[in-house]
Amino acid sequence: MIPAAQWWSIIESYGLQIWPAQIVMYGVALAIVVGLLLKSGSLFNALTRAYMALAFAWSGILFFLVLAKDITGDTPGHYIFGAAFILVALVFLLDLFRKSMDFKLPAAGWQRILTLILLILVFCYPLVGLTLGRSMGSLIVPGTLPCPTTALGLLLLTMALPRANKLAYILLLAWAIPFPPAIQIPKYGVYEDSIMLAVGIFALILLIMNWRQTGKAT
Repeated sequence: MIPAAQWWSIIESYGLQIWPAQIVMYGVALAIVVGLLLKSGSLFNALTRAYMALAFAWSGILFFLVLAKDITGDTPGHYIFGAAFILVALVFLLDLFRKSMDFKLPAAGWQRILTLILLILVFCYPLVGLTLGRSMGSLIVPGTLPCPTTALGLLLLTMALPRANKLAYILLLAWAIPFPPAIQIPKYGVYEDSIMLAVGIFALILLIMNWRQTGKAT
């Protein structure tokens, strides 16, 4: 792992190079999610799939393979992570044609409330950074950086259960749960990623519940 100062330097350089794409991607994500919550249907389902395909491809290609490839130091980790995010992007892209995933708020009260709370927290990623005194280039923004994009993608997949794509679900869980407590928070002080960890735990619980319900039905 690279030193924290170098890690944040790479993040800031990346942020400055893509400016103001962060604002655009953040605004589009917010508009789509609000539309999805207020008026679920084929249009906003399609927009959700298209946006998440773009966002994960962005993280996989532009972040891990091009502009921030030094984030994993001398290891080939950026190739592995880039491939994983590109694969998730392909899942959402293919679903534009298959239309198998339908994104809706859970019917159960506690699941519905927690989904809404966590969605709000995901969009608070940049606000947490500002509170912590980060520069504009160092803000962790959904849509253009892997962690908040993972959190958003996972929440949307929970809303698509039981028809959520399990490959994408598990790949994102493998990023969301171990990385914050093992690396992001203790090594680099990315306290914003506690949001991703909370989303990961919530998503894992819902996935297990879904498996159990499916097993009982079978």
